Amino acid sequence: MVARTQKIIQQAAIVCHAHGCQLTPKRKLLLMGLIKSGKALSAYELIDFCKTQYDEVVPAISVYRILDLFQQLHLVHKLNSINKFTVCSHILDKDEINQPTVFLICRDCHKVKELHVSANLINALKQDIDDKGFQVISSQLELECQCDDCVSNTAKQAQH
Repeated sequence: MVARTQKIIQQAAIVCHAHGCQLTPKRKLLLMGLIKSGKALSAYELIDFCKTQYDEVVPAISVYRILDLFQQLHLVHKLNSINKFTVCSHILDKDEINQPTVFLICRDCHKVKELHVSANLINALKQDIDDKGFQVISSQLELECQCDDCVSNTAKQAQH
């Protein structure tokens, strides 16, 4: 996990540099917080996480600005259905940045898995939507799910 985190941080620094900005200490802190949390976090949850884990306080306005920048650089995704942010799981996969994405979001613990789906599937869905008189604005799909850990916990609670 530590090696992967370091690779993600290094790649984020490269991406920032390529877009004329830097991975400042605050930006690095927030990115590490999202990585270490292992789940989607709201801006305020990220502030609390960084305060608890790193003893660093980042003002909310800075967090929102940094998260906005990270979205523009495809380093994080905003999950609109739950208003939380997650690190792009494909930061290290340079060829997959622009592929259609489906997010599996656990409704209980907010663990997120990012899946890339075939462009053909998305195009067929877009065509069906066009036929209904609507236009797709974003092809990001978010599915409410329950992860295996939460399913297991629910089953254990039901037994008691």
